[in-house]
Amino acid sequence: MTKTLVTIGIIFIVLGLCWPLIQKMNLGRLPGDFAFKSGNVKFYFPLTTCIVISVVLSILFWIFRK
Repeated sequence: MTKTLVTIGIIFIVLGLCWPLIQKMNLGRLPGDFAFKSGNVKFYFPLTTCIVISVVLSILFWIFRK
């Protein structure tokens, strides 16, 4: 359990350090990401971003499994 928590913590640290690069790639503002605003209500669903992240992670896990 300790190894898992440490690994998750390291992943968050790396993501935090790479955040400026991620923002420059416009991740989260891709075509197919839905954003609706009506009065005081805002709804945002990053469908395309979720698919891209899922594909990238699937490829990485497939590579490291071998």
